Amino acid sequence: MLIDLIKSSKYTVVYTGAGMSTESGLPDFRSAKTGLWKNENPELVASTEALNRDVEKFFQFYRERVLGMKDCKPHNGYDILVNWEKSGLIKSIITQNVDGFHSVAGSENVIELHGTLQKVHCQLCEKEYSNEMYEEERFYCECGGKLRPSVVLFGEGLPEDSFMKAVDESKKADLFIVLGSSLTVTPANQFPILAKEQGAKLVIVNMEPTQLDEYADIVINDVKIGDLLAELESHLHS
Repeated sequence: MLIDLIKSSKYTVVYTGAGMSTESGLPDFRSAKTGLWKNENPELVASTEALNRDVEKFFQFYRERVLGMKDCKPHNGYDILVNWEKSGLIKSIITQNVDGFHSVAGSENVIELHGTLQKVHCQLCEKEYSNEMYEEERFYCECGGKLRPSVVLFGEGLPEDSFMKAVDESKKADLFIVLGSSLTVTPANQFPILAKEQGAKLVIVNMEPTQLDEYADIVINDVKIGDLLAELESHLHS
C-alpha cells in the first residue's frame, strides 16, 4: 500500500512531469502546436537558434506561454505536497515542468531541471526580471540585451547544478514517487532507476503506462494526481 510506504519512509523524493501541470489546465508543451502555433514546430521556435535568428517569433511564442499560465493556478495536489514537505513526509521535489507552480504553491526544496517560466533574464548581463516583462511586451534589458525565459531551450543542456542536485536526491531516497511523467525523455528516466539501484521503493503514477513500470514496486494508472494525493492525505489523518 502506498500510504504505508509514505508513512514508513525516512526520505521520500517526488518527481513530477507534464501530467502534474495539465491537471491545472496548462497545455502540454507538445500541444503548443494548436491555435496560433499549429503550423510551427515548437522545437524550432523555442530554440537558441530562434533566439538569435528569429527573435520576434521567439518572443511571441514565449509570451503566449507566459500569458497562458496566468489563467491557471496550482491545483490542490500542489498544496498537499507543500503540507507534506512542511511536516517532513517528503524531502524534495524534482520537476521536469517549467511553470514554476511548485514554488508558486509554496514548496521550498524544488529542483527545476528545465528552469522556470516565472522569470526571465538578460542574455548579456544575466540580470533577472519577473515574467511580467513578457506580459508587457518588454523584451530587452536596461543594458540593451535580449530578455529570455529562464528555461532550458532546445540546443542547450540541463543546468549542471540542478542535474547534480537531482542525482544526489535520487540517491538519498528510500521512496521515489513519480507523478505524471511518461519517463521517455533523458535524463528524466535516469532518476527513478538511480533511486531504485540505491535500494529505494519506486512508485509510478501516470495516466498511461511507462517504459519503467516493470521496475516499479507500485504502478497507478488512470487516476488524477490531485485526486490520488487528496485520498492519501485523508488516510494520513484518519
